[in-house]
Amino acid sequence: MFYAVFKNGGKQYKVQEGDVVLLDRLGLEPKTHFQIHEVLTISKEGQVSYGSPFINGAQIEAEVINEGRGKKVVIFKKRRRKDSKTKRGFRRDFTRVKITKIVA
Repeated sequence: MFYAVFKNGGKQYKVQEGDVVLLDRLGLEPKTHFQIHEVLTISKEGQVSYGSPFINGAQIEAEVINEGRGKKVVIFKKRRRKDSKTKRGFRRDFTRVKITKIVA
């Protein structure tokens, strides 16, 4: 099993080649190829290598599929017996990315 862990937008993602991941909005056009250099861990045939914090020379090549917005999440806060309530909505902007190659 060949996988890598990388960091993007304050979150960590564990991916293999061919996986489709939703990242924070990157502002790239569809079918654009780009590299991710913030690789934290790579596992190849049972051997795991860790970076401190990143692995030198390692990168993940990815292709942008599309951009979009997630489903609406409603944040509703109510304080009992206080006649106080707030309602907010939130939709996450994302970029759908396909992992094409992991270079160790």
